[in-house]
Amino acid sequence: MLLKNKVVIVTGAGRNMGQEFALGLSAFGASIVAADIIDTAETVEKVTRAGGNVIGIHVDVADLASTEAMAKTAYGKYGRIDGLVNNAAIYGALQIGTFEDITVEEWDKVMAVNVKGVWLAARAAYTYMKGQGSGSIVNLSSSAILLGNPLFPQYVASKGAVWSLTRSMSRTAGKYNVRVNSVSPGMVMTEASKELGSKLKENADADDADVVVRAVKRPQNAADVVGTVAFLLSDLSEFITGQNLNVDGGGRHY
Repeated sequence: MLLKNKVVIVTGAGRNMGQEFALGLSAFGASIVAADIIDTAETVEKVTRAGGNVIGIHVDVADLASTEAMAKTAYGKYGRIDGLVNNAAIYGALQIGTFEDITVEEWDKVMAVNVKGVWLAARAAYTYMKGQGSGSIVNLSSSAILLGNPLFPQYVASKGAVWSLTRSMSRTAGKYNVRVNSVSPGMVMTEASKELGSKLKENADADDADVVVRAVKRPQNAADVVGTVAFLLSDLSEFITGQNLNVDGGGRHY
């Protein structure tokens, strides 16, 4: 199995894409640490029912002590940390508006989770990866950074920062055989996307605008991203780091 004997932390694992990552990566053989600020019981139950090995952890990724406790608990349970999927982000709950409309409080809240949270979770997991001389960190960016959507600039900016941070971290981590990459999905049809779509007064059940520009003419599902993340966590990608992979059905070719 692709991820057999690997231990992977997934942040934001309580629902939506995070839950799909937990289920999908477990199916590839990984032991999962499902971490979220919300209850992860449903994810743990689903992974366990499917035959996977999983624990649930409460974490606030914007808090240093909380992320350090997350990594310590994961290492204490399994004796190693092989992978981190930095998925936790504010998305469906975004305040909609142009850069002149959104509040300072909204900007700070999004940056704290979407950027600071990626940094802190990576920092915590990296401590153990560095010590064992191996590991892979996959950060979730977004194809929104390639379009510059004007209606949630705080999100676009945060995901652009994730892309840049990925490159910077990879330069440090590489000497310890730890890889850092990012993945940029298109609009994935999760409940969070539907929530955001309803705010934009669009059809919350489809991403027609994205489908039109895609080479693959169908809506994108969370499961479409799992394989790429699994590849980046696996030994098959052991010489790939500092890269961003668009996973959007060929919607963006840059």
